[in-house]
Amino acid sequence: MSERAFGWRDGLAPLAALLGGAGTLVCCALPALMVSLGMGAAVAGLVTAVPQITLLSEHKPWVFGVSGVLIAAAALLQWRARGLPCPADARQAAACRRLRAASWVILGLAATSWTIGFFFAFLAAWV
Repeated sequence: MSERAFGWRDGLAPLAALLGGAGTLVCCALPALMVSLGMGAAVAGLVTAVPQITLLSEHKPWVFGVSGVLIAAAALLQWRARGLPCPADARQAAACRRLRAASWVILGLAATSWTIGFFFAFLAAWV
């Protein structure tokens, strides 16, 4: 196993996964949820204000595929980095532990948002 310390670069993968998960929410999950709750006019206003949302919605298999790969890659990187040593300095070691914990939380949020988005984009119509 590598003796490299866990650093700020190791937090980039969970952050990219979170952004991918947020993209799935914006493109598909939130508009579907709003329409199902009777807020169709709000969705129409959102699409009028930000018409690029329809571009994401037209390509939702790609959006979900890419974001799913990002989340899976982040999970793999997080799992591989779980045993890396933190610095010997007490202050840096505490920061390292906080960064690791925050990375797992961010990864969990990304996976949750992706799952919710996947449900509303592909499965909710059949339920």
